[in-house]
Amino acid sequence: MNYNRRNFLKTIGAGTLSLSFASIFSACEKKVSKPNIIFIMADDMGYGDAGCYNPQSKISTPNIDHIASKGIRFTNAHSPGAWCVPARYGLLTGRFPFRTDLKRMKTTSLIEPGRMTLGSLLQRNGYKTACIGKWHQGFENLRNQDYSKPIQSGPVERGFDYFYGIHASLDIPPYYYIENDRCVEAPTDDVEASSSEDVTQIQGAFWRAGKIAPNFKHDEVLPTFTEKAVTYLEDQKKSNTPFFLYFSLAGPHTPWLPTGKFKDSSKAGEYGDFMTQIDDSVGKIVEILKNTGQADNTLLFFTSDNGPVWFEEDIQRYNHKSSHFLKGMKVDTWEGGHRVPFLVSWSGKIPQNSVSHENICFTDMMATFATLVGDKLPENAGEDSFNILPVLLGEKYEKPLRGAIVIENKAIIQGDWKLIFDSGRGGLSRWLSKQPIEKSEQKGELYNLKDDPSENNNLYGERSDLVQSLTALFEKYKKDGRSAPLSR
Repeated sequence: MNYNRRNFLKTIGAGTLSLSFASIFSACEKKVSKPNIIFIMADDMGYGDAGCYNPQSKISTPNIDHIASKGIRFTNAHSPGAWCVPARYGLLTGRFPFRTDLKRMKTTSLIEPGRMTLGSLLQRNGYKTACIGKWHQGFENLRNQDYSKPIQSGPVERGFDYFYGIHASLDIPPYYYIENDRCVEAPTDDVEASSSEDVTQIQGAFWRAGKIAPNFKHDEVLPTFTEKAVTYLEDQKKSNTPFFLYFSLAGPHTPWLPTGKFKDSSKAGEYGDFMTQIDDSVGKIVEILKNTGQADNTLLFFTSDNGPVWFEEDIQRYNHKSSHFLKGMKVDTWEGGHRVPFLVSWSGKIPQNSVSHENICFTDMMATFATLVGDKLPENAGEDSFNILPVLLGEKYEKPLRGAIVIENKAIIQGDWKLIFDSGRGGLSRWLSKQPIEKSEQKGELYNLKDDPSENNNLYGERSDLVQSLTALFEKYKKDGRSAPLSR
């Protein structure tokens, strides 16, 4: 593999240092080196799939549960978007996705040139950075790509020294691998659409017809990404340089393609079987860290980009609630669309078997990583990012930990209260639901998530004061161009 660092990113100054990483542990009177960071993001996994969140889950997830036992489990972690693209934009930039034009991705990178990402932040602080898996933030002129030339505006121009992955979801053609900024094998063949029996047309072994590389096999993508990630971690053992690996899985998003021993390994159909394979991939990451002696100095995250595609019929068939007690699923503005599993472990630093009920968001990784490495964010970076390091480390902190969370431009959450600006029912729910949108949902929805986490009691018509104040706060965030303070 060729892990070439982009020279222009090397020249970015380190900026004014804020609280140093070593000072966080000054009470211990010992210097701690910068940790390796691995951020594993599953794709379309439900809040209730892992056993550590849902003891009644029909899916065995021992490796994901192991991370929870060794670290902290968040119960109120949110993606800033209820589907793939805005979720990843918020994570990588520390910025709410409503602040950018998602249509940009049709022709170029969604992440604007020059915008700081988690990758470029850590690069300028001496990290090797890698992205392995699904990108889904756009490339330059991908639809009319000359595959013999560099593929521009991708991960290696957005802060990552190395990239191996696919351009979008595994059900969106063309189907081929990209390494760094080059096509591994051009998609010169054609593949017909695929689907499964006994599920909706967008579930199961679903993918769209289109161009495909001759040697590209959909069911080999997860094993390939896992192998690439393991090899990358093995290679880092030889280096004294800290690394950041963004391991962006393409599952359990469709197509659901469990292989070998994972077939019939769950009680939740193809989806559950594929989730057991996802869990196994997580286990391989944990195992290689242990085998290479990197486990103790690695900060390990696991989450999902958004909620699952799991209908009421699936709940009845398998007696498995992928969203657990949450209402809705992927694309919905209800909690099932954007409240996600979020686990973090770091040996000797994060208290084991700890649980936090604090509201956090993917956007918070930018400020958290900056504090971790002793850097200060520029004014034009991480505009919606708050440092959550104190809660990770079990330290005392002032509440609330962060400002309000905005879910795309559709909802805002402040403390226990959540305002949805129209209906929480997204496109997928509307597409298959036989129930019309209730009149009470049409103007908006307001919930107290502490008292009513399943969003059954819409208080929109009863608390006009909260509707007005939360709407005003959202408008302020838009006007100010940020929700986080300048000094972080």
